[in-house]
Amino acid sequence: MYRFLLTRQWVILTLVALLLIPTMIRLGIWQMHRYEMRSARNQLVSDALHAKPVPVEELTSPGHAVTTHDRYRTVTATGRFDTAHEVVVRRRTNSDDEVGYHVLTPFVLSDGRVLLVNRGWIPSDGPSQTTFPRVPAPPSGQVTVQGRLMPDETTSASGIKDLKGLPARQIMLINSEEQARRLHAEVLGGYIQQTAPEPKGGSPEQISDPGKEDAPLNYAYMIQWWLFAAGVPYGWWVLVRRERRDRAAAAREAQTEATPASV
Repeated sequence: MYRFLLTRQWVILTLVALLLIPTMIRLGIWQMHRYEMRSARNQLVSDALHAKPVPVEELTSPGHAVTTHDRYRTVTATGRFDTAHEVVVRRRTNSDDEVGYHVLTPFVLSDGRVLLVNRGWIPSDGPSQTTFPRVPAPPSGQVTVQGRLMPDETTSASGIKDLKGLPARQIMLINSEEQARRLHAEVLGGYIQQTAPEPKGGSPEQISDPGKEDAPLNYAYMIQWWLFAAGVPYGWWVLVRRERRDRAAAAREAQTEATPASV
């Protein structure tokens, strides 16, 4: 009755089904790991954003690499902005995906060390990016700033190529070691994205909080792959029963046609 399962067509179909089941199970496990990893990162970012602000000197120092655990931690610093050595970071977008610059201003602490402060986003003055754009001035004199601590940017981590030969006072990546060589000063590792005080007139446009990774999407994919894995043997059995029924009907029809009509 099920001898048709030994035909070439059904042997291939069965082998494909047997291959699909473990493949889909493994894909579901991979999505589960992605869900756990993204959930852990989201929790890490949330903990950092909601942690009590601390002086920046407690989390970083010259030559220090900001850790994943300290990334996005809110820090404070007191000093003055050094606009004479201000630079802009090219090809940065705002929340509306408009291309412009980030404003990077050295912030001189009371002990003479320097903290790099990303004050936010400004638009390009025009199609040409060869001249230094108009940058709104920061508060003058001694001021206390607050911001999210960030690690140094690298090409490998960001995918941004560190181009050379750029116009004066323009850079591609925010890197404390490179800025230390440029400024001939002790620069704290990493930099901060300024959140306070807010700029007058809303410019530079402050960088928004990091968004959460879509971990629930990976959870949905995990369930989906496992449902597919469960559906494969069920679908195979449905096809087997249909084939058996069709063959039995064909056999009965052939038998009827072969039986002579009674006189």
